Amino acid sequence: MGDAFRSLIDRVRTEADPVEYSRLVKLARQRTPEARDRLATVLVEPQQPLWAREVAAFALGSAGDRRAFETLVFLLNYRDPVCCATAAQALELLRDPRTARAAAALATNELRTAYALYPVRLLTALRAPESVPTLIKVLQRLLIGPVHYWPIAEACVQGLGALGDRRAIPVLDAAAEHHRLCPSALAARARIPY
Repeated sequence: MGDAFRSLIDRVRTEADPVEYSRLVKLARQRTPEARDRLATVLVEPQQPLWAREVAAFALGSAGDRRAFETLVFLLNYRDPVCCATAAQALELLRDPRTARAAAALATNELRTAYALYPVRLLTALRAPESVPTLIKVLQRLLIGPVHYWPIAEACVQGLGALGDRRAIPVLDAAAEHHRLCPSALAARARIPY
């Protein structure tokens, strides 16, 4: 789990009960089937604090245990960007086939546009069939909308450049007409083969 896990447990330490925190971190580090079963219980037990669910879901997702999927998708849609980033990383490691569809649904939810950054980045990392159409759709909406959400538009542009799909050319050309996106849109466009 490495640096990401250390960062997560350092972040949640201040809000956690010290005894429960030690128990959960120890379980997460064991990586045995029994430890994973106990971590999975944390995800479904009532009245578990968010920090405990986040630690358990990250540990399970990093181990490829699909029982973490629903909790990680919830955390990917959470209002705290650090929590979203951690969930995106665990979902990428999990490699559950449902991940791209869930990330696409979160990225295209117009009511949650302000929280779409990590689903967009996750779609780029996954390189799934849903990735290019979703990034195109989100970027098109951002370019014509009254509120552009520049960081999310920038992530879409960079993602489309990284994915290198010719279907993105029209929307990247449109993005290049916006002064804030022009340099990255031109760079992304240059990465797409003719």
